Amino acid sequence: MTKAHETIPWVQYLDENAELTQPLPGWAEQPEILVDYYEAMVFARQADQKAVALQRTGKMGTYPSCLGQEAQGVVYGKLLESSDVFVPYYRDHPAMVARGVRYADIYRYWGGDEIGSASEGYGQDFPNCVPIATQAPHAAGIASAFKLRGEDRVVLTTCGDGATSKGDFLESLNLAGAWQLPVVYFINNNQWAISVPRSIQCGAPTLAQKGVGAGLHCVQVDGNDVIALHEVVSAALDRARHKRGATVIEAISYRLSDHTTADDAGRYRPSEELREAWEKEPIKRLRDYLHGRGHWGPEKETALQERVAKQVQEEVDAYQSTPLPTIDDLFDYHYANTPKGLAEQKEEMKLGGLGHD
Repeated sequence: MTKAHETIPWVQYLDENAELTQPLPGWAEQPEILVDYYEAMVFARQADQKAVALQRTGKMGTYPSCLGQEAQGVVYGKLLESSDVFVPYYRDHPAMVARGVRYADIYRYWGGDEIGSASEGYGQDFPNCVPIATQAPHAAGIASAFKLRGEDRVVLTTCGDGATSKGDFLESLNLAGAWQLPVVYFINNNQWAISVPRSIQCGAPTLAQKGVGAGLHCVQVDGNDVIALHEVVSAALDRARHKRGATVIEAISYRLSDHTTADDAGRYRPSEELREAWEKEPIKRLRDYLHGRGHWGPEKETALQERVAKQVQEEVDAYQSTPLPTIDDLFDYHYANTPKGLAEQKEEMKLGGLGHD
């Protein structure tokens, strides 16, 4: 009889004080990859802050911030191969950008323009998924196609901790295990499913172990430690690519922002908990480590901040210069032959001066 796993591995290299908890893997001995991750995280944070500012000033719609969770997205976004498929959830902007999407298109999407989902940068990746956990079965389906075709490709899909309570997520895990699919499930456990804390979402000690019943490899990782994330994600992708099965990764992080700009987390989240979480955030942690090793300093930091600010403003300008969609976009593309009633509604809206022709 095969016994179930009794423990889930925990992986960390860089603790909240930027101190090593175990010897570095070989690739991390050289600073280039870590510096690249750091610069991408800084870009993500500035672009994220700008998105919130755009929403607050009425220039964009409701937006879900990734504040405090930048390390995860930049790592798996950069580790996926171009032929792989990324199936994101709605807080995955850093990974999308690492895969080739412009922030201007992310702003367009959250600004209410579907052209933001049509960027060439997406390639064969999927666009934002706002419904909770519905992306997980999509990922299993794509991975099944890869297996049937005999293609050496992997799917990586993400979700928040709340999504792991949905049937969509659990059913997808079951398919991945039963069919031995080349897929990686990445859980961003940021401790809050909107206003519901992790402590009452699930009775299990970890969310990662939800994959045990499906026969999947399961692991927990410090979601604020880019070195640990790189190691765990690399291993999971390699495992899937070489037909050794799917992996469930639970990354422990914290949502430093409101759930979205339509939320006020101050109504339900203890201020002391938030203060403690800021002490563990990923950007400062990596910066302190690089500085301590002599790979970073004030001059480089100033130059990076100035360069990123300019890049972010260019993305904002591109977003704000996007032509408004026409009224036709509300009605076209639904039917091969537009029904008479729908055509009449379109003309009525145009005559009412609501279009942007």
